[in-house]
Amino acid sequence: MINKQLKYIFDNSYEGVYIIDKYRKIIYWNPIGEKLSGYTVSEVVGSYCHDNILDHIDQCGMNLCKDGCPLDAVLKDGIIREAKVFLKHKNGYRVPINVRGIPFKNDKNEIIGAIEFFNETSEREIVLEKIKNLESLAFLDHLTQLPNRRYLENFIKIKSEEYLLNNQSFGIVFMDVDHFKSVNETYGHKIGDLVLETISKTFLNNLRKNDVIGRWGGEEFAGIFSVKNIKELSIVSEKLRNIVENTEIVYKDKKLKVTISIGATFINNKNDVLGIIENADKLMYESKRKGRNCITIG
Repeated sequence: MINKQLKYIFDNSYEGVYIIDKYRKIIYWNPIGEKLSGYTVSEVVGSYCHDNILDHIDQCGMNLCKDGCPLDAVLKDGIIREAKVFLKHKNGYRVPINVRGIPFKNDKNEIIGAIEFFNETSEREIVLEKIKNLESLAFLDHLTQLPNRRYLENFIKIKSEEYLLNNQSFGIVFMDVDHFKSVNETYGHKIGDLVLETISKTFLNNLRKNDVIGRWGGEEFAGIFSVKNIKELSIVSEKLRNIVENTEIVYKDKKLKVTISIGATFINNKNDVLGIIENADKLMYESKRKGRNCITIG
């Protein structure tokens, strides 16, 4: 179905590329696809989209491989489609990608398959470079490779000063891994550490360059986001809750899923640094009381 010339072009593309036939069987997978997803050619080629190996979800957590697949729609009507989705890396964490699906036609202009081009949309390289510089300043948490509490407290202080001087608004999100003690007791601390590492990779892949997420302590994380209002903060918080819920912790033959409880608060004139931290923490525990895996904003 794919000739040598096309294969050469796709093999050397800067985007991930895969091709499906009219039955949604994956017949080609390029090297960048391997790099972005962690899945090799032998693991992907021969499977079907609906086998869900790539496990694409949208921001609301809908599984697109089973329902609402843009590439399946392209197969049916030949209309080029684009979408923003979250791909599941082989190691379980989520990677935000842009996908573009186009029809694959034969000489008779008949649709015989579809091609998807995809590339990462995160600002991960910029974020990673910033975090790398924290290590020498003792601002790095070595387990998660995220900023530590000392850095977060300093960053919140700076953001608060910017708000007072220039009215640059922001929000704080506190996140706690649900039932983490049970994970440690059931599977051991090694798996517990892997849970924290995997969630941290999902966070890193989904950060904008001006935002920060770090480890506050134990299984608790804190994020500082440049947002204009509570509505934007709510959208950011729901996205984080969703992608963590759809993150997989992979260890040997085990595949675990965890959730987070979130407390989020928006800066205002009534809150000093200590006040905004205490409010986010209080709201997070309110989410715990409400049943976990939810958001409380105030």
